[in-house]
Amino acid sequence: MAAFTYKALGANGAVSTGEIKADDRSEALRVLSKRGLQPVNLRESSATEKSEKKQKSKPTGRGDAVAKPEEKSDGKSAPRDANGLLKLKRNEVVLFTEELSEMLGAGLQLEPALKSMENREELGSLKDVSRSVRQLVRDGSSFSHALKKVSESFGPLYCSLAAAGEASGALDTILKRQAHYLKTLQEVQSKVTLALIYPAFLVLAGIGVGVIFVTKLIPQLTDLISSTPGGKIPLGAKILIGASDFFQNWWLVILLVILGGSLVFKAWKDAEANKMTWDRVKLQIPLMGKVIESRFYVQFLETLANLVGNGLPLLRSLELARDATQNLHIRQHMDGVIEMVGDGRSFSRSLIRSGIFPPLLIDMVSVGEKTGKLDQSLRRAAERYDTELNKNLSRVMELIMPIVLVVMALLIGTMAYLMITAIFQTIDNLGGR
Repeated sequence: MAAFTYKALGANGAVSTGEIKADDRSEALRVLSKRGLQPVNLRESSATEKSEKKQKSKPTGRGDAVAKPEEKSDGKSAPRDANGLLKLKRNEVVLFTEELSEMLGAGLQLEPALKSMENREELGSLKDVSRSVRQLVRDGSSFSHALKKVSESFGPLYCSLAAAGEASGALDTILKRQAHYLKTLQEVQSKVTLALIYPAFLVLAGIGVGVIFVTKLIPQLTDLISSTPGGKIPLGAKILIGASDFFQNWWLVILLVILGGSLVFKAWKDAEANKMTWDRVKLQIPLMGKVIESRFYVQFLETLANLVGNGLPLLRSLELARDATQNLHIRQHMDGVIEMVGDGRSFSRSLIRSGIFPPLLIDMVSVGEKTGKLDQSLRRAAERYDTELNKNLSRVMELIMPIVLVVMALLIGTMAYLMITAIFQTIDNLGGR
């Protein structure tokens, strides 16, 4: 029988510590679960650890080459980035999230669930992730902190939501919603990619036609007009010829200016001093700004509903929801909401004063406050804005192709019109002679 010291969250959100006796760590986790406690930290006491170390230091009689149980048996190594952290593809992150949420939802504790994933042969690189995360969790780290230390592929949003799930005791629900979000994001990106194939083909075709106009047709038209006795170059032809000469003489400079401008813009928006400004500008971009806003409302409402519904105090829930928000401009307003709620104002009144939340959302929150069913009102609001998000995404994808078609038609049509006009004017000049 071993002794385990623990730190855990109760159903009311209170933190409790103590020591329990159990045969192994799995039994200790089961005991805590029966008591209604969500373990944050569970470690074997020092006396037990010392006895285990003495047993491990005894000779085995088989030499020193004893295989470590944590080493991989297939000899393959998952890819790593420059910092030595594991690199995962987006579909691998989705698979990891789905598998873990299903196991946690089935009643397994976090470490046994990770151990089960580690032993799965078909998971590939996810076995390394599960192994590394499990080791850190077993050593006392929180799940969200372990994810940060193992791989940057999860990202700050994912880790913040995982921290919120740990604090509320609803990690399986949070992960299930995150898996749904990641799958939806994958589907949207696939749809956008497919929707952009035809416009991209049109753009390339338009560029090819433009190059032919500039390098072949316009010089031939110029020679034709110049060789005509009394030929007079029309205004449209002069514009085309001027544009042709400009691009032929300065194309390298134009290319360098475009590349330089792109690099300068990227450096500007990535600078810490400018991130707030860029996040505010993104919300004002036509069409895309609405998508970003709707995505924030859905994420904010779902996260807050899970936290409040699992017994976490509203103020702490708001802080965790704020940490899961990536847009710095919105986070600044969230800080104001948290400060007002901390000073004793009602949640709905604080949302009104923030100035970034729509009236419908505030009304639904107000109803939840009055009825004492805030979590249910937040979930209904999240469902409504999830529908709004899908509509905004569909609108963006439906507008991509018409916009590209109109732009390309204007460019190619303008060049063709000017050239045909110049040819007919030259023919008229010849006929007049």
